Amino acid sequence: MSGPRVSVVVPVYGNAATLRPLAGRLAAALAGRDWRLRLVVDASPDDSLRVAAELAAADPRVAVTALSVNAGQHRALATGLAAEDADAWVCLDADLQDPPEAVPLLLDRLARGDAGAVFAGRRGRYESPGRRLTGELHRRLAARLAGLPPDAGAFLALGPAVRDAVVGRVLTGDAPSVVLAAGRAGTALVSVPVVRDRRPEGSSAWTARARLRQSLRSLAWAARAR
Repeated sequence: MSGPRVSVVVPVYGNAATLRPLAGRLAAALAGRDWRLRLVVDASPDDSLRVAAELAAADPRVAVTALSVNAGQHRALATGLAAEDADAWVCLDADLQDPPEAVPLLLDRLARGDAGAVFAGRRGRYESPGRRLTGELHRRLAARLAGLPPDAGAFLALGPAVRDAVVGRVLTGDAPSVVLAAGRAGTALVSVPVVRDRRPEGSSAWTARARLRQSLRSLAWAARAR
């Protein structure tokens, strides 16, 4: 093993079918690095906790946090970030839309030292045209309000300053998302383009109504925090 200690934090909700390929692909992508994977099972109604526990039993680099009450994606991420002692952290979804093979790209860019966080800039036809359009509109508004890259999503690598800001703001309820908390961390932020994949299993837990509610809440917070 060489280089910084890396912790990859993955919120899990309804992802029993993708956890094994996620862990395998991540292990291959991070071969030769000092890495750890924390799966934060967010009161998932399927067999995600069982699968996560089996992965942890088979590989000491895998740890599991089991939440008894659903906390939502961003509080689950912040909980996992708080639990991990590392030099660099990565937030990654469990549904395989964000390719684990891109994690080294984010880490290598972060290692240049001129940015506190590196986002995977969203590219590709990974959702319906309508969802991509509304998502792009939200990200551009959030970027103007919070100083984020205009293509920033929740797949990112964080240095210590941004990780601490995210944990503090999200777990106390001060910030509604990891992304916006990173934008208010007071450090330079950059993105690198990453092509997202279509979801291989199931459908998103984010309904149109939930997406709209989260978007309005996030943009209102960003406007107040300027």
